[in-house]
Amino acid sequence: METKYSKKQLLSFYETMYKMRRFEEEVFEFYKKGMMPGLAHLYLGEEAVATGVCAALNEDDYIGSTHRGHGHLVSRGAQIDKMMAEILGKEGGYSKGKGGSMHIMAMDKGILGANGIVGGEIPIATGAAYSAKYRGTNQVAVSFFGDSASNEGTFHESINMAAAWNLPIVYVIENNLYGISVDIRDVTNTPNLADRALGYGIPGVVVDGMDVMAVHQAAEEAIKRARSGNGPTLIECKTYRWQGHHVGDPATYRERKDVNEKASWMERCPVNSLKNKILSMKVSGKEIAKIEEEVEKEVKAAVKFAVDSPYPDPSEAYTDIFLICKQV
Repeated sequence: METKYSKKQLLSFYETMYKMRRFEEEVFEFYKKGMMPGLAHLYLGEEAVATGVCAALNEDDYIGSTHRGHGHLVSRGAQIDKMMAEILGKEGGYSKGKGGSMHIMAMDKGILGANGIVGGEIPIATGAAYSAKYRGTNQVAVSFFGDSASNEGTFHESINMAAAWNLPIVYVIENNLYGISVDIRDVTNTPNLADRALGYGIPGVVVDGMDVMAVHQAAEEAIKRARSGNGPTLIECKTYRWQGHHVGDPATYRERKDVNEKASWMERCPVNSLKNKILSMKVSGKEIAKIEEEVEKEVKAAVKFAVDSPYPDPSEAYTDIFLICKQV
């Protein structure tokens, strides 16, 4: 099968996706050992989406992330040692341990923060796009969100505004079929959520979210359109999360739905699929092994950094915190 992508580009995609996979696996280990506060909503199985989209962005572009946002940070080149420390609530984290997994951010990479509110990041990213247009920059914003968030009012209100004002933004639905335990196919009367774009007069694109090249191509076109002043695009990436909604969710609701569904999706693992694609181009397995070895070293160092980092001092509880106080 022919591809427009060079070996170098595909190896870069693979490095990002493999790092994402290994990062999430280590987060899972932290959770199982009781080392992290709260829950972790892992990006396992969805690596091709963030990788393909973020590879098409410029360094100064913006991203609105979700509660399942680790992958977005990794794909933007965030420091995984600071990410890991943040997830453990340590002082060495991006937000000094105060954000944790669900509110992790990397402002230096244009990531405006993960968000625990379903659909909460959509108006934030839309605001960033409005800011870029108002200031006359060449920046673009991307809003990542799940299938269930497309049923929220923030989704419709934000896209309506962006379409009316031709804002430089791309809306990306990471359709992994489930919002917690709710099957999107049971609560939405349309097989393709991207068709909702028709109501706002903007392009709607459905793409195989397990294929990083397909995602990248769609994102590249949408981002180019946004950057040239032609307004937003809605991209729906069909994908699947390996785990339950969070790491403590056994996801028995999926087994009741279709015992074979998960197996069929996992056979199309985006990381393994890309690896096989690269090897079919007569790339030496040693090149792949070298990438994996370097990633393993980086992940191991990140784990050590996070474990060794101290917890914030209690005196820091109210620093860097915006408080609204009502005087009694």
